Amino acid sequence: MNGERTDRRERARHLMMAALDGELSLGERAELDHCLDTDDVLRNEWDQMRRVKEVTEGMGYRELPEEVWDGYWERTYNRLERGLGWILISLGAVVLIGYGAWHAIGALAAETGIPPLLKLAIFVATRGGLILAFSVIREKWFVRRGDPYREIKR
Repeated sequence: MNGERTDRRERARHLMMAALDGELSLGERAELDHCLDTDDVLRNEWDQMRRVKEVTEGMGYRELPEEVWDGYWERTYNRLERGLGWILISLGAVVLIGYGAWHAIGALAAETGIPPLLKLAIFVATRGGLILAFSVIREKWFVRRGDPYREIKR
């Protein structure tokens, strides 16, 4: 008997949610009304749900003062300008570093006084350092973009 009442209450709760959204047919509305007439627990839940819906429908966004919007656009422009500046600096640095690395590798390869094993060691160590540097930069970039706590002051 208890399982049947639980199933009936679950069905009634489903109907209540549909009624709040205005999606009940006439037959389902009659079924819900019958459940509410025969069960005080469901009737209390229904009253609470209706009050919550009334309150939330009456809510709205508070209008912000004009000064807030002025500050918003100013901060937005600052962030865009600074972001663009950092991108341009980064691109220029990558080109300069690449150019320097190209000439350093060419000079190292042309140097005949350095043993081949030492040339290989310099090349491998440099390559490993670059891989580590890019890995750290990439990780910091992704953590910064997805960090939900970055706005929190510590």
